[in-house]
Amino acid sequence: MTPGTRLHDLTALEQAAAVRAGEVSPTQLVEHALRRIEALDAGLGAFLTVTPDRALAAARRAEQRLRRGGELPPLLGVPTAIKDLNNTAGVRTTFGSAVFADNVPTVDDAVVTKLAAAGTISVGKSSTPEFGYPCYTDNAFVGPARCPWDRTRLAGGSSGGAAVAVAAGMLPFAQGSDGGGSIRIPASINGLYGIKPSRGRVSNAPFGGDVTGLGTNGPLARTVRDAAAMLDAMAGPVPGDPTWAPPPPPGETFLGYADRPVGRLRIGRHLESPIPDVSLEPEVRAAFEDASALLESLGHEVEDVPPGLLGPDVLTAFEQAWTLSGTLLPVPPDQVARLRPLTRELRGRGLALSAQAAMQALTALRLFARRFLTATHSYDVLLAPVTTMTPRPLGWFDADGDGAADFERQERYAAFTAVFNVTGQPAVSVPLSWTADGLPVGTMLVGRPADEATLIALSAQLEEARPWAHRHPAGWD
Repeated sequence: MTPGTRLHDLTALEQAAAVRAGEVSPTQLVEHALRRIEALDAGLGAFLTVTPDRALAAARRAEQRLRRGGELPPLLGVPTAIKDLNNTAGVRTTFGSAVFADNVPTVDDAVVTKLAAAGTISVGKSSTPEFGYPCYTDNAFVGPARCPWDRTRLAGGSSGGAAVAVAAGMLPFAQGSDGGGSIRIPASINGLYGIKPSRGRVSNAPFGGDVTGLGTNGPLARTVRDAAAMLDAMAGPVPGDPTWAPPPPPGETFLGYADRPVGRLRIGRHLESPIPDVSLEPEVRAAFEDASALLESLGHEVEDVPPGLLGPDVLTAFEQAWTLSGTLLPVPPDQVARLRPLTRELRGRGLALSAQAAMQALTALRLFARRFLTATHSYDVLLAPVTTMTPRPLGWFDADGDGAADFERQERYAAFTAVFNVTGQPAVSVPLSWTADGLPVGTMLVGRPADEATLIALSAQLEEARPWAHRHPAGWD
C-alpha cells in the first residue's frame, strides 16, 4: 500500500494482498467497511441487515489464522455481503418480503459456505426485492436501492443492494444472483462488472434446484480480476446438484484467464428480443455501437447475427416459468395480502398454471435453447444491450400499484437479458459507457456454454483499452 491510500480505494485482490503482507488487518478492513455503510447507506438502501458483531468476530478469527501461518485462503479478510435471497445460518433472511421479516435460517446456502472458505467476511445482507422478482430493488424494510451516480434513479435488481454497496465503495465486491438479468442489470446501472455464470457453474444447494434452471449466483465487482477471483471462490458443484459445468483445467483459474491473451474473436451483434417492437433509447443504442466499434478496433471480427432466432413462443414460456419460482415459498393464506402487488400478480399466475402448462413451458424453453445455441455456435461471443433504457427514476415501474403493468414495463426495459438465463450461457455486463448526464450504461457479452474463460479474457482486454475503475460516484471520498 502506498502512503495515503484509503482502504475503499483498494480492489478486493489488493486488500487480500495487503492482509497477507501485514499492511492492514482483517479487523481494519471490516471496521472501515462498517463505517462506510453507516455513513452512506441511509441514503442508498444497499443493506437489509448489517451484522457488525459477527463480521468483527470473523475478522478476529482471520487474524488468528494469519498468526498460525500455513496455507491461507486467497481472499482472507476481505469484506463482502450476501444477498438477502440466500440463506445465512443465524442471520435474518427475508427474501425481501415483509412476510418473512423474522425468518432466521439454520443452514447456509452453499455459496455462503464457499465464500467464507475463501476467506471473505460478510458484513451483512444486501437488499433485494420481494422474492427477487423485479429488475429493480425495493422492499418494505429500507425502500428503494438508489443508484449512487444519481440517487433519483433506481439501482436495478434484483441484486440492487449488492451493486450499490460496491459502487458506493462500501465493499470491494459482493455476491449477487441472476435469474433473468439480476446481476447484469444492476451492474450496468451502477458502473460495475458483473458475471452471470454458466448454468451449473455455481451450486444453488441446499434448497435451489433445477425447477426452471434460470437462476444462478455470481459476482459484482469494480474490476474484472476481482469478479474472476470471486467466481473462483464461488464455483464448483455440491453433491446432489442436478447440473454442473466442467471446471477449468488443472492448474487454471478464472482469475488466470484475466491475464490470458484473447486472440481474434468472431463476435455477433445480437439485437433481437422476444419482446415485440422493442427499441433502444438513443444513448443506449450509442453505447452499443460504441462497444461494437471498440471491439472491432481491438482486432475482432464483428458482424450482425441474422434475425429470426426468437419465436413468439419464447416470451410466453419464459413468463410462465418465471412465475413458478414464487409458488415454492410457503406464504400462509392469511399473509398473501401483505405481498407487494407485483408478487401477488406473478404468484397468482404461477399458482393458476396447470402441471401440464408448466411442463409445456419448461419444455418449450429447453427446445428454444437448443435451437438458439445451435444457430449461434459459430460465434465466440455475442454482443447485446443490457437494458433498452437508461436508469429509471424512482417509482417508474410500480407507482400506480398495478402488478401486471409493472411486469410489462420490466419486460420492455430488460428485453435482452433473460434469453441467456434460458440458454444457460455465461454472460457479463461491462461498464464501457456513460451518458451525457454521467449515468453508466453497460454492455452485455455472452459466451458459449461453460466458456467464462473467453468472456473474462475479452473483458480484461476491454478494461485495459478503456479503464473504468477510476470512475467513482459522488460521495466516494
